[in-house]
Amino acid sequence: MARQMNPLDASWLFVDSARTPMQVGVLAIFSLPDDAGSDFIKNLFAHLRKPSGFAAPFNLKLRGSRLLPGAHRLIPAWIEETRIDLDYHLRHSALPQPGGERELGVLISRLHSYPLDFSKPLWECHIIEGLENDRFALYMKMHHSLVDGVGGMRMLSRLLSADPNVVDLPPPWASGSGEKSHASKSAGANWQQLIEQARRQAQFVPSLAKAIGETWKESLQHRHPELGSPFRAPLSLLNGKIGAQRRFATQHYDLARIRALAKRAKGTVNDVFLCLCAGALRRYLEELGVLPDEPLTAGLPVSVRANDDVGSGNAISFIIANLHTHIADPLERLAAIRKSTQLAKQRFQNLPREAINSYTSLFMAPFMLQLLSGLGGITRPMFNLTISNVPGPDSIRYFNGAKMEQMYPVSLLAHGQALNITVFSYAGQFNVGYTGCRDTLPHVQRLSVYTGEALEELETLLSIMPSTR
Repeated sequence: MARQMNPLDASWLFVDSARTPMQVGVLAIFSLPDDAGSDFIKNLFAHLRKPSGFAAPFNLKLRGSRLLPGAHRLIPAWIEETRIDLDYHLRHSALPQPGGERELGVLISRLHSYPLDFSKPLWECHIIEGLENDRFALYMKMHHSLVDGVGGMRMLSRLLSADPNVVDLPPPWASGSGEKSHASKSAGANWQQLIEQARRQAQFVPSLAKAIGETWKESLQHRHPELGSPFRAPLSLLNGKIGAQRRFATQHYDLARIRALAKRAKGTVNDVFLCLCAGALRRYLEELGVLPDEPLTAGLPVSVRANDDVGSGNAISFIIANLHTHIADPLERLAAIRKSTQLAKQRFQNLPREAINSYTSLFMAPFMLQLLSGLGGITRPMFNLTISNVPGPDSIRYFNGAKMEQMYPVSLLAHGQALNITVFSYAGQFNVGYTGCRDTLPHVQRLSVYTGEALEELETLLSIMPSTR
């Protein structure tokens, strides 16, 4: 029996291509326990290979080996795979000496460039040893049609424990550890569910039409220049056709530093993060001589997942923020970004919660159509890049006794979107992952350096402002 996908999950399959694989990943770095023997990684790998049964979404594969003409393409569906080759999905790698951050970044860039095999369940897990200072890494990637950022974070959390003495947690793909599979539902039951959802959504058509209409009217008339609007983004180095190879860079800070700046500026952590990204992008593009006169805009994924939702599929919507990269002064830029995000959030929060999925589908349809039509990377982009903030565990976690030191997001790119900046918060850390197109963006590592220097600059400026009460 097949399990039909919701439109948002399916859209990531429609726009998948050899140069734009729609896969997302996580890189977690661990330190070996003090009493770890020379066989720790070997035993860890054997532990991960023990499960004989598989839980959703790790046992789901696309109906048909690829999106096929006809109903398979119009209505893609998952089926349960009963014969899973764990030796294919679970892999053991080692870094070349000296096993530093550069060598790890090069390996992750390469691993994330390879597309997933659509004839199998769409995931891989790599255990990487040989990292200096008695550390190792875990890199896992899945197709975006199976998981979003928050769902992936919750999935990863099933691999981890708050207790360093817990050493027998089953991997997230083991039977009984994942979400309940619905792949056995009949096609009739799926269609009945879709019809019922459509009936419920019909009552929100007036409010949806008003929200979408206001968004596009503002985009056409440019009534609120401080607000990020769809397709008002300038063409830039970030927005051409992309190649298949990726560059990956990281940066991490104390979350307390970001929070202190947000409090001082009377904004949010996300406002400060956007300002840091804007400052780094402005400097990076200016040095290359390609900074647009118009401000860059960013698409911001917003989780709409309920707290009790243990599923992994997509439960996100989007707002667009103006990054005000045309403003040289960091404090003025931060104030302008804060105003932009406040306006965008107000519009989004006025929508009925039950209507958000429909709003997202309608709002993002032009972006998906741009990619499907081949116009992505040619015409004006809906927004210049994606910037995302995903909350993670707020205390230290352990993987079979090994302490997780940092965790970083590794994201996807599309034609017209050559850069993605995503942050994971974890145990008082603010861990940023930069995923860029290797053919388009030279020296992606500079963006991570410039973000750190933008943070120091903002701290200096805000520390000399008169304190307000």
